[in-house]
Amino acid sequence: MTRVVIVDDDPMVRTGLRLILGGEPDLELAGEAADGRQAMDVVRDLRPDVVLMDIRMPVQDGLTTTELLLAQPAPPRILVLTTFDADDMVLRALQLGAAGFLLKDTPPPKMIEAVRAVANGEPVLSPSVANQVIAAATGRHDPRRPEAQRELARLTEREREVAIEVARGSSNAEIAERLFMSVATVKANVTRIFAKLGTDNRVHVAMKVRDAGLL
Repeated sequence: MTRVVIVDDDPMVRTGLRLILGGEPDLELAGEAADGRQAMDVVRDLRPDVVLMDIRMPVQDGLTTTELLLAQPAPPRILVLTTFDADDMVLRALQLGAAGFLLKDTPPPKMIEAVRAVANGEPVLSPSVANQVIAAATGRHDPRRPEAQRELARLTEREREVAIEVARGSSNAEIAERLFMSVATVKANVTRIFAKLGTDNRVHVAMKVRDAGLL
């Protein structure tokens, strides 16, 4: 059973998430919080596996709350929810160690799938959000295509194919299906890609792929 806590200042959003997740036999809605400060107490008391975290909240925002929660022993996995009006904040949340991010209007089946994936240790990137984050990030810097191409040249052909799928926002399961690989093989390839590119973040891999002109 995966224990989930919802953190969002909008009661309608919390209600919607309860309706989406509440009927799943393997997901338990352990609690809710309306701001980051409340979330600290709720997570401490309930010890959930996954926290659905809004970014913009009063009292204490989701970014600060994510940083504080992930600094604690045995922290939960944090899945950031956003309407995508905060590119920098989403990127920062990922850098802090958030397991991924989704748009709040993600279809219910995808939302459920994302919570399960995060609970199993698999990062989640909403494809449409990932594309905007990458575009926003790369648009603020001069192109570094030669350097990115040199870095990606360290990858094998198969690893490069996986990296391109990562840049498209595909989950490990989706990559496995598209490239006719097992999920375990995909995970192994992603681990090697991270090592070769000196990162532990799928968004950074995606940015390198974009910079190199492979997508």
